[in-house]
Amino acid sequence: MGHGHILTEAHRALVKRLEAGTAALPEPEDPRAREAWKEILEILFTPDEAALASRMPVKPASLEQLTIHFKIRPEELKARLDKMCDKALIVDLINPETGQAVYVLSPPVVGFVEFSMMRAHDSMPKKQLAEAFEAYMHGDETFVREVFAGKTTIGRTLVHETAFTEESLPEVLDWERATAIIENASAIAVSLCYCRHKSSHLGTACTAPLENCLSINSGADFVIRRSFGRALGTAEALEILHAARENGLVHIADNVAQSPAYICSCCGCCCGQLQTINRYSLPAVTPSGFSASCDRQLCTGCSRCSKACPIAAIAMTAPGPETHPTDKPVPAIDADRCIGCGICAHTCSKGAMTMVRRSRQPHIPRNSLEKVIRMMLERGRLPHLLFDQSMGRSSYFLNRLIAALCALPPIEKMLASEQLQSRFVRFVLSRVQNPAGYGNKHGTHASR
Repeated sequence: MGHGHILTEAHRALVKRLEAGTAALPEPEDPRAREAWKEILEILFTPDEAALASRMPVKPASLEQLTIHFKIRPEELKARLDKMCDKALIVDLINPETGQAVYVLSPPVVGFVEFSMMRAHDSMPKKQLAEAFEAYMHGDETFVREVFAGKTTIGRTLVHETAFTEESLPEVLDWERATAIIENASAIAVSLCYCRHKSSHLGTACTAPLENCLSINSGADFVIRRSFGRALGTAEALEILHAARENGLVHIADNVAQSPAYICSCCGCCCGQLQTINRYSLPAVTPSGFSASCDRQLCTGCSRCSKACPIAAIAMTAPGPETHPTDKPVPAIDADRCIGCGICAHTCSKGAMTMVRRSRQPHIPRNSLEKVIRMMLERGRLPHLLFDQSMGRSSYFLNRLIAALCALPPIEKMLASEQLQSRFVRFVLSRVQNPAGYGNKHGTHASR
């Protein structure tokens, strides 16, 4: 990894612009992590690309709107946008009914960080990037705390359907089932897993399949158009899911109920989200609606479930306070830590481990628009959602005014209320037209 990197003003402006979104790329405190942070920005964005990205509106905008905003001729601007879309620094979302495209700045995650490793061969220096990502993301906790700062997470767990009997499987709703999501998808693509591809350049990758990151719906449309993956049929996609389950991988989907943009198959050793749980005990993934349960009468104490759990939510313990040394150990399940993936039940050969409905179901945003609103609220970025600073002096003034009001202790306390947040989200969803890219049936979050 290089040293002595000096960021341009354009890169600094880009970092500031990313702070207006759902996930920023904050400067870390650790010196080595800071050098890696600079290196990532320099590798991914040329100064000209950083300058353009730093002025992108917060909401998706058409070429016509951006031409007025940037005061650049349409043909020149489109060429620059297309070049950045080919690197997934900007995402173009096309309405299949009208053919019109809107453009939005890609967030770091899920976004340009993952896309940089989704192809085996391109202009990106993979090993250099992998080392920089590792140093930045794990050099200190700055990035982790930024990404997982709120209650609304990026991804949600899909329970393994093999953990259920044919009689109990109907309890799993279609939007909770990986197979149903794939079978109902309008388009499917497969790419390299960012996490394992990165680990392969670090010499730490496991033996799980590398090509198994599934993009779906209009997420797949972007991936295919911009050559970040290849198109799949339903049958091959289901085969990839089956292979993932047999390899003990966790299905993590876009954290929305309608039209998710992706399904990843993740391991506890390489996956950034599962590593965050293991390293920092942060709730980095929204659990499924199920949690693990053990029938101690059937359990033989083999500990296969404990070894298979990717986040160490199962510990083998003595069965009681007055146990004999020859008594078998039993699984102790940390219900608060369990993400409800079902790997333990899939692994158990005695039928002792099962998946049961949680008494309190996790909230899953209905679509990407709701997810974005919740993430912005939780991160204190409501002013950017309401008034985009890049859209002129009046918007800048109103943005700063709302920011000052939100910083007042009584209002800050009110905005932290889950009840008030839910009311605000419902209010916005009832009055805001869902733009392309924010979760209608043709849209996707600017991520995959």
